[in-house]
Amino acid sequence: MALQSAQSYQLLHRRQILMVSPLQLSQKYGRVFTIYLGSTPAVVLYGHDVVVEALVTQGDEFTDRGASPILMKTTNETGIGFSNGETWKQIHHFAETTLNMLGMGQDIEKKIQKEAGFLVERLKSTNGRTFDPTSFLSQTTSNILCSVSFGKCFNYEDKNFLRFLHLLDENASLQSSTMTKLYNIFPTILDYLPGSHQKIFKNTEELKQFVSRQVDIHQKTLQPEHPRDFIDAFLIKMEQERQNSHSAFDHPSLVRSTLDLFTGGAQSTSLVLKYGLLVLMKYPKVHKKILQEIDSVIGPSQTPCMADLDKMPYTDAVIHEIHRCLALVPLNLPHAVIKDTFFRQYFIPKGTTVFPALKSSLYDSREFPNPQQFDVGHFLDKKGVLRKRTHPFFDRYRNPNFRVEIKRGCLGKKLIDIMIFILLTTILQHFTLKPLGDPDDHDTSPTTGFVTVAPKCYQLSVAPR
Repeated sequence: MALQSAQSYQLLHRRQILMVSPLQLSQKYGRVFTIYLGSTPAVVLYGHDVVVEALVTQGDEFTDRGASPILMKTTNETGIGFSNGETWKQIHHFAETTLNMLGMGQDIEKKIQKEAGFLVERLKSTNGRTFDPTSFLSQTTSNILCSVSFGKCFNYEDKNFLRFLHLLDENASLQSSTMTKLYNIFPTILDYLPGSHQKIFKNTEELKQFVSRQVDIHQKTLQPEHPRDFIDAFLIKMEQERQNSHSAFDHPSLVRSTLDLFTGGAQSTSLVLKYGLLVLMKYPKVHKKILQEIDSVIGPSQTPCMADLDKMPYTDAVIHEIHRCLALVPLNLPHAVIKDTFFRQYFIPKGTTVFPALKSSLYDSREFPNPQQFDVGHFLDKKGVLRKRTHPFFDRYRNPNFRVEIKRGCLGKKLIDIMIFILLTTILQHFTLKPLGDPDDHDTSPTTGFVTVAPKCYQLSVAPR
């Protein structure tokens, strides 16, 4: 016991803050070290082996969501992303089952293909002019999620839809502001002060009102025998659980869970696509080979579908490598241990926030020989066959950022995979990407955000093929 106490003291009193990179801290303090968020300690796990050990081998012990004051206040610790305990178990199981149901079969493919067609027409309307692809991609992916969540898509000129997207984007941007970062350290004090964090709270209330209006419409038209979308399924579950005093299914949880689909699905998917287009412009040879595979397998007039992917190993490998290089959530969302936990030689008290650094696994040189380079060979062998990796982030699903086999994984993996493949191949089927300037000058290093990273802003033009 004395030895355990000494090890605990050593771990929890290395007072560091992330003013330097986690890599630098790990080089100095090892693969398990502590940072302090104000006066609150949080453990960082850095390196492929420790991340896998925590999230896979000891996965059940790391399933709680760690503390993040700004997110805990905006979510009220409900919904899919930031609930814990029995509430999270109920909501997560329901959401996973429902999204898998909604994300399977040809119906969802047809919806994505329809939105992809609208995206093609909008890109054609640029008529060779340069543009920033951000809004095009964000609106398309969000409208697909509207179909899943609300059972309908919006006109791209709809003011309410555009306002909804603006609020989501503004909140994502404000998460990285100085006042928001300070709020995460001193929430009690900052609650009474003006700043960007107050704007986030105001925006969140407006976002909730938007979703609540959709819920009201669904309640009036609900047919329990024929659920149309996520909201319908949730309302049906609420009715089934009405007599259960411990049920997690209520109106606030429905609203928050629906918003989580957009922040965790539509926004992240649009960022991956935006990064993918940038990568293809920087590496013309990769761009050319994908076009050749699209022409060979899909052709100029056939609509891309997921059945094509098995015949397109090069495109599949490129999508894998896009995910790996972007490392969308470098530190991962904060986890927490559900009980007093012994991890390697350290004792981590119950409730301690833990950051299992996903990027440290995706950039592990033992797994990926050229981690700093975009290298399709990481996933494609010399014969052009997709590598069957044992890496836990890639074993089961196509999105490497969410492939740890743990209970606190990403929901809607299948839906995200379908969106990325169909949207990317549809764009490339119809257009050649035209970068501004020399491809070598394109900077693919992402900007650092609060939780996720994002590609730097850029302009491009497209030419019909």
